[in-house]
Amino acid sequence: MLAITALVASLAAQRAMAQAPAAAAAASASEGDARADRTRDQKDLTQTQQVVVTGNARREGILKKEAGYSITTADAEQIKDAAPTNTADLLKIVPGVFVETTGGQAGANIRVRGFPEAGDSPYATIQMNGSPIYAAPSLSFIEGSSLFRIEDTIDRVEVLRGGTSPIYGSGQPGVSVNFVQRKGTDTPEGDVRLTAGSAGTGDLRRVDGYYAGKLADKWYLTIGGFYKTSYGQRDTQFASDRGGQLSGNLTHKLDDGGELQIYARSMNVSAPWYTDIPVSVSADGRSVSAYPGINPRTFTYFDSETRFATIETSPSAPGGQPGTKTIDFTKGRGPTLTTLGFVLDEKIGGWALNSKTSYTSGDAPSDGLVNGGTPVTLGSYIASQVTAANGDPAVVAAAGRVATGGTASLVSTGGALTDMTQAVIQIEPWAVSKHLQSFTEEAHVSKEIVKANTLTLGVYFSDYSATDLWYLGNQELVTLESRPRLVNVALDNGVKASLNGMTSSAFNFDDKSSWTGRNVALYVADEWKPLDALRLDVGIRRENQRLDGTLENTSTGDLDGNPLTIYDNKLAYFNGSNTTYHEAATRNSWTLGANYDFSRQYSLFVRANSGVHFPMFDDVRSGTGGSPGFADIEKISQYEVGFNAVTSLYTAYLSLYTNRLKNSQEQAFQVGAGSTSFPSSSQSTGIEFETTMRPVRNFDISFSGDFARGKYVNSGPLTGNRVARMPGTEFRLTPSWRIPTDLGTFRVFGTYTRTAHRYSDAQNQQFLPGYGTLDLGATASLENGVDLRLSVTNVTNTLGLTEGNPRVAGGGVGSGNVAMARPLFERAIQVSAGYSF
Repeated sequence: MLAITALVASLAAQRAMAQAPAAAAAASASEGDARADRTRDQKDLTQTQQVVVTGNARREGILKKEAGYSITTADAEQIKDAAPTNTADLLKIVPGVFVETTGGQAGANIRVRGFPEAGDSPYATIQMNGSPIYAAPSLSFIEGSSLFRIEDTIDRVEVLRGGTSPIYGSGQPGVSVNFVQRKGTDTPEGDVRLTAGSAGTGDLRRVDGYYAGKLADKWYLTIGGFYKTSYGQRDTQFASDRGGQLSGNLTHKLDDGGELQIYARSMNVSAPWYTDIPVSVSADGRSVSAYPGINPRTFTYFDSETRFATIETSPSAPGGQPGTKTIDFTKGRGPTLTTLGFVLDEKIGGWALNSKTSYTSGDAPSDGLVNGGTPVTLGSYIASQVTAANGDPAVVAAAGRVATGGTASLVSTGGALTDMTQAVIQIEPWAVSKHLQSFTEEAHVSKEIVKANTLTLGVYFSDYSATDLWYLGNQELVTLESRPRLVNVALDNGVKASLNGMTSSAFNFDDKSSWTGRNVALYVADEWKPLDALRLDVGIRRENQRLDGTLENTSTGDLDGNPLTIYDNKLAYFNGSNTTYHEAATRNSWTLGANYDFSRQYSLFVRANSGVHFPMFDDVRSGTGGSPGFADIEKISQYEVGFNAVTSLYTAYLSLYTNRLKNSQEQAFQVGAGSTSFPSSSQSTGIEFETTMRPVRNFDISFSGDFARGKYVNSGPLTGNRVARMPGTEFRLTPSWRIPTDLGTFRVFGTYTRTAHRYSDAQNQQFLPGYGTLDLGATASLENGVDLRLSVTNVTNTLGLTEGNPRVAGGGVGSGNVAMARPLFERAIQVSAGYSF
């Protein structure tokens, strides 16, 4: 502490010496220069007064420049300018966060500062008004952004990376994304907006609107939402991306300057789940191109013929038929959720009380067609079924002879397929249903104990559950062409290799389970300002977690009792017995930081923290700690130095960080292996930057991104490899030109994004080339309240890959240099017309 005090005194003296010549020069400035200086100072003041409420316990929030941690903010207008395709896509504006949103409206992968993960975004927590939507950051097939949709009742978003987040809220050590709702004021306001778009088939139709205003004395209301319909960003041939949301916020102003908020949100949407498709790779694996016959920017396994899939789920009674389930992919990964909450902020004696409560309940399915492997010719597929049938003595005995060949036909027409060079591929109809419930409560009290020293005492409680029913591993055979068609195969000895396209399973992984979790945490934080320019803060949190689960066991067998139908000879089914799980643990987290203001324009902060990531239900089930029913607890240590500058000419937020993560719980569902896990540890170092230059009036240019290196450490054969799917460099360059006129204000802007190469797998065998994309936009905000917008994403139709094939180990390249990967969507145009008042 003495060393810090001495450093502060030295910096203060240097600041005084530096300001003396400037003061003398200002005294001799002309009157015109003085007016210009005052104008510039007013702009500076506006910038420095940007207040954030995430990551701190202050009743009034804290100035972003003085926060002492890395936080990115965007208001409602900036959110619209970013033109996010879904909630996770908005995080592309956040340095140090890499998002993969090519799976559609839901199911994104959000990667944070080099933390290794296989998917489901465990290091990102989505909040509304400071409370998590779901208490656990992620579960298998669920990540937080899937449970949230952006619309016009959102006032702003605050995205906290590391910093103080291991102490407050759910204790997320990665990234906390807090969406703050609009609050009504004495002056009514609102808008209505219609949007049309060209993505997929060009049939996107969406209506948004909100109203905010005074309801009664000290009571204010905000209400709004959206409804949309579309055939998807890749044309599914059915209305797969549709639904809406209604949100409301009731605010009551208290006499002590505090307030009570009561909010509610109801969502019912559908969203197609797009998975990896075939692409051609060069001989050296460093470049990609379209696979013959399909367009990688628009191709999907979904169409009117594959919209439904019927799978067998239980053995037949003697002389009967197996139990079945028909999957309708219309819902896809579309949640039906209700969220209720309230926020109370008031003074009790000399203490400031803040209480945030949230409850979420509903269903979140994940039904989709998942790639099972690389494509093959029809002839080679039939040959593989001949080999499989002849290798099973029970099948040969039932048939009376071995098979020597087979035939194929289309399911839709029964017509024969005779071209043995026709490319075919096996895809897996996955059905995952989840019923979720989550209750969270965070309350803290703060008081200035002595002058310039504020103490905060807090408690966090969460109770959450998930009831799951999964059917994974079934397969169906389709032709690989612009519109896939289901194929049946029969062998020449009477063996049936498929039924309505359904073939033998790739692996058996069915799940019928129910889980409950409960977390209780206590925390203490203290903030001290020994000098006006210096703020120190420290916090410690102690948290206990308990998880309990019941899983119904499975057996494998011939579900119809007929050896000649080899498509169901080795399928899983629930057998009525159960396995129970229990895990409990207690861990500590802490943070320590300092922020020093050199002047109104410049500040410097340092931050250290140590947080934990508790295992979730799926980690315990899979035994990622090395034994069944046990999962390790991840420990994450982070150190950061940041510099902030806010002037009329430029704004800059820079951060240098290093972190270390131990016992990462990575899981993957791989063909032929089911669920696999590989605990690992990692270390990452990087520089993050958010800068905006304003060289001339009405023109600015923003440059943001990060340079990072993440690698596995103490992870056996993975040691030294780069962390999977994390680019070493990512940046965004956005020029914007504002044109004020008597009619209104016009703006044109564009964003060039560059993403460096990376590896899709931890073994660093699946190479993903770097790529660049260009987005353009224009707006017209007219004086009569009319608002017009145009956005064009991926203008150049870049073929960029966001992931390889997570369901195979190794290089993932099949014969003919074909690999499975998930490309960017094609160029899309959206136009909207709205009216604001």
